[in-house]
Amino acid sequence: MFDKVLIANRGEIALRVMRACRELGIHTVAVHSTADEEAMHVRLADESVCIGPPPARDSYLNIPAIVAACEITGAEAVHPGYGFLSENARFAEILEEHKIKFIGPSSAHIRTMGDKIEAKRTAKELGIPVVPGSEGGVSEISEARRVAKDIGYPVLIKATAGGGGRGMKVARSEAELENAIQTAQTEAKAAFGNGDVYLEKYLEKPRHIEIQVLGDGQGRAVHLGERDCSLQRRHQKVWEEAHSPALNAAQREQIGGRVAKAMQKLSYEGVGTVEFLYENGEFYFIEMNTRLQVEHPVTEMLTGLDLVQEQIRIAAGASLKYEQDDITFSGHAIECRINAENPTTFAPSPGRVENVHVPGGLGVRIDSALYAGYRIPPYYDSLIGKLIVFGKSRTECLMRLRRVLSEYVIEGVETTIPLFQRLVSEPDIIDGHYDIHWLEKYLAKNP
Repeated sequence: MFDKVLIANRGEIALRVMRACRELGIHTVAVHSTADEEAMHVRLADESVCIGPPPARDSYLNIPAIVAACEITGAEAVHPGYGFLSENARFAEILEEHKIKFIGPSSAHIRTMGDKIEAKRTAKELGIPVVPGSEGGVSEISEARRVAKDIGYPVLIKATAGGGGRGMKVARSEAELENAIQTAQTEAKAAFGNGDVYLEKYLEKPRHIEIQVLGDGQGRAVHLGERDCSLQRRHQKVWEEAHSPALNAAQREQIGGRVAKAMQKLSYEGVGTVEFLYENGEFYFIEMNTRLQVEHPVTEMLTGLDLVQEQIRIAAGASLKYEQDDITFSGHAIECRINAENPTTFAPSPGRVENVHVPGGLGVRIDSALYAGYRIPPYYDSLIGKLIVFGKSRTECLMRLRRVLSEYVIEGVETTIPLFQRLVSEPDIIDGHYDIHWLEKYLAKNP
């Protein structure tokens, strides 16, 4: 086991990793920008190193500074959390060159799954069902017209790199195709430095279902069930739950088994999430995230496994100690992402937190780095906490969530808590009848 781990992240995920390390007897090193000098992850770490000014490119994305922090503190391994450098293959390679362990998959797997075209090709080879579309990138409009005609309109144009909905456009007819492609290419180039795009069949009312996997890099892998992430705004997840209200046990085991076998063939190391669109009883692969997900606590609530500790053990050389039959699921869990945003306009709301009261009780978990007096900086993602609630059934879980949301108080900044207070009483949410477009339609009708 490692003696010291550097956590190359900030906020709630840095704290989450720190707690897992502490329970394994591992010393922790926090890195931080000058804007995060008073952050909770800095306060609670065994050691901390300032790695640059507020902009992420000069601090949390500053690879030489992070490597230097490892060398100064003697950290043997780096946990990247999510976001920032967590899916940067070159970062993993550089750490390896400096004999520092990257707590995550191999750089080859990060690179393969980070390119959406290569990821789709690999998934198909591994027996995972994929969305019909182009075999590779599309650069000529004549080729795009041919592909679109073959798969049928509407079609979705997607950037080969990146995510979060950037570089993604829908063309419902040939007349819209050229402009949609040009717009997607321009957005992708600006966001990711790569303007390549590809085409897929656009599904009208799909759900977003993801399968959590865990592998040891030695040919053993299991799936840890699915999460339903269909409640989204601008392709950003807002609410995640497990199990999905749309699936039955047989469907869950069938798709989970296929994904686990694929990860065994791949000799995948660590945690990962294989994401699908699901419509009319069919699953269509869209991408794989080769990192810990924001919504991983949902799976932890159902399985009782600590996914971060599993990541660390596997990175330290341990083999997977579970067979698929050893993984059991109990109850229902829902996670709400609490952002420092106006709950109606979703404009960011950085500033000083005057007061915080977190709810408690059976089946309630809060992952957050907030404290009274903390000043939320304007430079980073607006996620300030995750509220995760567990119940023996989905009905019990929803009732508990309703109670908990009425107790959660954050004063001094605006948050999205009022949005979830509305959602938890909506009939479609209560009945589990929603798809990836539901939330945006709801917000348009209920501003």
